[in-house]
Amino acid sequence: MEKFLVLTGRNLKTYFRSKGAVFFSLLSTLIVICLMVFFLGDMNVESILEILEQFPGRDRIADEKNAELLILSWTCAGIISINAVTVTLAVYSTMIKDRTTGKLNSIYTAPISRTVITISYVAAAWTASVLICGLTLILTEVYGVVKGLEPFSLAVHVQLLGMIMVNSFAYAAIMYFLAMLSKTESAWSGLGTVTGTLVGFLGGIYIPIGSLSETIGKIMKCTPVIYGTSMFRRVMSKGIIETTFADLPDEVAEGYREVMGIDLDLLGRSLNAAKEELLILLFGFAFLVIGTGILKYGKKTDR
Repeated sequence: MEKFLVLTGRNLKTYFRSKGAVFFSLLSTLIVICLMVFFLGDMNVESILEILEQFPGRDRIADEKNAELLILSWTCAGIISINAVTVTLAVYSTMIKDRTTGKLNSIYTAPISRTVITISYVAAAWTASVLICGLTLILTEVYGVVKGLEPFSLAVHVQLLGMIMVNSFAYAAIMYFLAMLSKTESAWSGLGTVTGTLVGFLGGIYIPIGSLSETIGKIMKCTPVIYGTSMFRRVMSKGIIETTFADLPDEVAEGYREVMGIDLDLLGRSLNAAKEELLILLFGFAFLVIGTGILKYGKKTDR
């Protein structure tokens, strides 16, 4: 246990000491915020107002305020989800550097099992992701409350923390698998660029999944990103959705939730938050097993 904690602590310190690594791991978040502030936010608010204007007797000022708060919570949920992807990817830069500089081979020759070494890298990625996603939740909630959103209850906070832990584990495992396939720092850097670009799209953050073609939607559902964003959105936007679509037929809110990727279905079956968590866990365990298999297969070539 002591060796595991030392290795995990070393990997975490290496990540947090690198200002560049921390900045670029949050770059996708900054891009999303800029897009929402200068372009996409207004479009999404207008789409809600167009729906509400179809019903007479509405309070335009109140509807506009609620629409802005709804898009704010919808966006914040997406940010928490994509941070798990980009942070875990950045943490594994340490592992890639260790491999290219030969440090990893030196670690392998130490009296430490490869299992402990592997878990230390995964644990560092998971821990960093949980910390940053947790901090993101706190900051976005404070900002939302200042803007007019209701603070989450203790039960909701516990639920969101569990979601953060599950989501972070899945991407810690997935990125470990990808790190096992990357042989050079340039390859890993290129992968990071592509991932940072795609994650916002695959999570339905730039363009809601309901606005895309059925084929594109099916492709997005083959990745865990869309389920993570849906999971957080379902919980974080529940209250404001009820307020925004109050006194309207249930079909109106249900249609909006489907278009915006809050409610998803898989193989014709509707998913709830628990099912999405389970699905994300399955993604994580599958990639962790595959990554471990690659490690065992490469034992001879690593020595």
